[in-house]
Amino acid sequence: MKNFPDLLAAWAIALWVGGLWAVGYLAAPTLFYNLDDRMLAGMLAGKLFGHIAWVGLLCGGWLLVFRLSRQGGAALKQGFFWIVLVMLLLTAAQQFGIQPILQQLKDQAQPRDVMESLFRNRFATWHGISSVVYLIESLLGLALVAKQKP
Repeated sequence: MKNFPDLLAAWAIALWVGGLWAVGYLAAPTLFYNLDDRMLAGMLAGKLFGHIAWVGLLCGGWLLVFRLSRQGGAALKQGFFWIVLVMLLLTAAQQFGIQPILQQLKDQAQPRDVMESLFRNRFATWHGISSVVYLIESLLGLALVAKQKP
């Protein structure tokens, strides 16, 4: 039987990676497909992405601390550690860099939808960057699941 810190690490991976895939590839597309109001769908999807970012920051932080406390400097030689670190950095870049830019563009477009405003092209560019970063993070999450010790 695993001890509690090991279980927390396994749960953190499951919650973070599962959440990334559930929000990004199930919930958000479902909102845009089923809601006629694209502004509402975007607002709800943005909230979900914000929540999963905070989950990622907490889980990623725990995983780094756990690995470093468990293995010391040897953790720095493992792919698992570097995958978590890159995922954590991508999450922070999304949450504190890209998402505020997207929100600022939405705010500047008010009362219109940003996609019907002068900010459409800039928003589309930053949204594309955000999508690529999210995809990379999601794929790294699959690698993280594969790298965890049973």
